[in-house]
Amino acid sequence: MNQNKSRPAPVKGINHVFAATSYSLAALRRLSRETAFQHEVILYVGVLLVFALIGANLGEYMIATVLFLLLVAFETLNTAIEVIVDHLAEDWAEFARDAKDYGSLSVMLLLLSNGCFFAYVLWQHLA
Repeated sequence: MNQNKSRPAPVKGINHVFAATSYSLAALRRLSRETAFQHEVILYVGVLLVFALIGANLGEYMIATVLFLLLVAFETLNTAIEVIVDHLAEDWAEFARDAKDYGSLSVMLLLLSNGCFFAYVLWQHLA
């Protein structure tokens, strides 16, 4: 699996901002093909729809959006861990299982955090 490609030259100055943006958008395109990410986006849209139906306030929308962006960040890091582990461990390895499980746990905990906030907002508006 060793791909002997030369490392690109570092980009400096204002061009670094454009390059970094390009790299991030490329990663987002790759992440958008991940099933877990697709499910998380659907859940977020569902939360926004429910918030609209119950009359959530701007602060509640903002907190839900920040929690969703954190979830995307964690999902991105989890996917990066999986890519690296899959590259390093061609066969089953305990370290690979553990690394993937830890990444998965971090995403699950943030999903639970999102769910707790959603339940709190529902409770405040429907109780």
